[in-house]
Amino acid sequence: MSIKEQIEQDIKTALLSRDAETVSGLRNLKTAIQYAEVDRGLRDRGLNDAQAVEILQREAKKRQESADLYTQGNNPDRATKELNEKRLIEKYLPQQLPDEEINKLIDQSITEIGQPDMSIMGKVISAVKEKSQGAADGATIARLTKERLSQK
Repeated sequence: MSIKEQIEQDIKTALLSRDAETVSGLRNLKTAIQYAEVDRGLRDRGLNDAQAVEILQREAKKRQESADLYTQGNNPDRATKELNEKRLIEKYLPQQLPDEEINKLIDQSITEIGQPDMSIMGKVISAVKEKSQGAADGATIARLTKERLSQK
C-alpha cells in the first residue's frame, strides 16, 4: 500500500471514530500530495513513495517552523496544535537514521567522489540524501557533512 493510499485509509478510520483533528491533519497531507502530483504532471499515476516522503518531510518541517514561531509569539495552544500535526506526519515517514549511520554514508560518499574538501559539500549532501532515501533530514546531513569535510 502506498503512502497516499495509507493516508486515505487512515482518513476513513478517523472519520468513523469522529476524530476531527486527525481528519483535518490527514486531509491537509492528502491535499499537499495532490498539489505535488499536479505540479509535477503526475496526477494520473501519482507520486511514488520516495516523492511522497519528500513532500511529507517538507510538511513536517513547516509544522515545526510554525510551532517555533507560535512559541516565540507566546501562543502555546497553536504551537501544540502544530506539533501534534507534525507527529501525525512523522507516522508516515521512515525511521530516521542515527548520526553514526549518516556519518558512514557521508564517508562513503566522500570516498566515491574523492577530493575531500569543502568544494564537494553539495555533491556529498546530494549523494547522502539519495542513499538515505528519506531516512535522514537534509539539515542534519548538511551539518554532519560540513563537520566531516572541515576535519579533513
